[in-house]
Amino acid sequence: MPGMTSATAPAIRVGSGSADSSDGPDGPDSPDGSAAPVALRPGARRHPTVPVDVAGIRIGGDSPIVVQSMTNTDTADVESTVQQVRELAGAGSELVRVTVNTTEAAAAVPHIRERLERAGCDVPLIGDFHFNGHKLLQEHPACAEALAKYRINPGNVGRGSKRDPQFAEMIEIACRNRKPVRIGVNWGSLDQDLLGRLMDENGRRPDPLPAQAVMREAIVRSALDSAARAVQLGLPPDRIVLSAKVSSVQDLIAVYGQLAARSDHALHLGLTEAGMGSKGIVASSAALGILLQRGIGDTIRISLTPEPGGDRQREVLVAQELLQTMGLRSFAPLVTACPGCGRTTSTFFQTLADSIQKHLRARMREWCRSYVGVETMTVAVMGCVVNGPGESKHANIGISLPGTGERPVAPVYEDGQKTVTLKGEHIAQEFQQLVEQYVARSYPRRNPGGTH
Repeated sequence: MPGMTSATAPAIRVGSGSADSSDGPDGPDSPDGSAAPVALRPGARRHPTVPVDVAGIRIGGDSPIVVQSMTNTDTADVESTVQQVRELAGAGSELVRVTVNTTEAAAAVPHIRERLERAGCDVPLIGDFHFNGHKLLQEHPACAEALAKYRINPGNVGRGSKRDPQFAEMIEIACRNRKPVRIGVNWGSLDQDLLGRLMDENGRRPDPLPAQAVMREAIVRSALDSAARAVQLGLPPDRIVLSAKVSSVQDLIAVYGQLAARSDHALHLGLTEAGMGSKGIVASSAALGILLQRGIGDTIRISLTPEPGGDRQREVLVAQELLQTMGLRSFAPLVTACPGCGRTTSTFFQTLADSIQKHLRARMREWCRSYVGVETMTVAVMGCVVNGPGESKHANIGISLPGTGERPVAPVYEDGQKTVTLKGEHIAQEFQQLVEQYVARSYPRRNPGGTH
């Protein structure tokens, strides 16, 4: 049967991690004695982490890398927030984070959860807290209960003497409600006391490190020290996820390499303030792609700034396509299409590739309900005789359209064999029908209960 496989091993190195770890800085591939990563797939290895259960979604260990996103609505507006959460979940977001910054937002969370459940949407909600999270969670126990996970930023949970008790209060609430926590450091709100202390220590060294290296260490230490403190307060390692977000690609790679070398906590990847459009997509893909190839990362979010009138769901699609392109997960059939050249002055093949991609995405939800493994299917839409037949043969099903000056026929290949030649004005519709027939014939049907 067509499809792709991945090799995984459930080996987990259980422990809390520590800022005092002596592991080297090179990440999971370093020969410094750090634990051997879990096998991910042929040719790649996964950094072993303690798995965390978020309302049935498992992050870390040998689980698939989880896609998540965040709303940009006013959480106090129940109607618009429910709508956007449903849209993000429908696009494939497996976790959705909402801002909880006011009394009104905290009071709205239980109603949002209730409305989602009535609509048949069970996606877990994560509460994003800054500055006043301890107060909101204490004053709104229904909010604390409705959320599946809390995000705490150790850089702004409190200043000076208030920091430790307010951090402890949030951790204790998480313990009482048996909720996991993401300790999410961000260099835009880094703990200035910690940074200042490390800068002073660095200044006393006979060979001071560059300021950038000290900044990176402060980010890592903030995450690890906060995680260690949470464990001391009673939050077990299997309820802790770490993140350390920056907006520079090279800094992100360095920081997460350190986190992976010095901790076995589950890791949330994301390039903060990645930007808008192609810039944000390229920057996020470059940074996360390198880390994922090293086996680092258990859940990802692509932080795209929506263009005016743009679709918030785009960040979910980019995250899915990044993971699928790297062979880490399968969400929808992949379409291979040539870029075009002087041999393909007609744009027909481009239009067909676009229509096929849209058709596949539109059909995926129904296909996945009905067929096992269909998300691994590959489809090729090629534009001329140079690479068309070869690429089409490599796909599960492919079509090679005629280039300029070529005979107006389009051979179709299924599992490497030519099956039919299409011609005329309805090639697109006929090819889509062939794809439908291929799916029905090649993938086993699920039973009504969802198994095969």
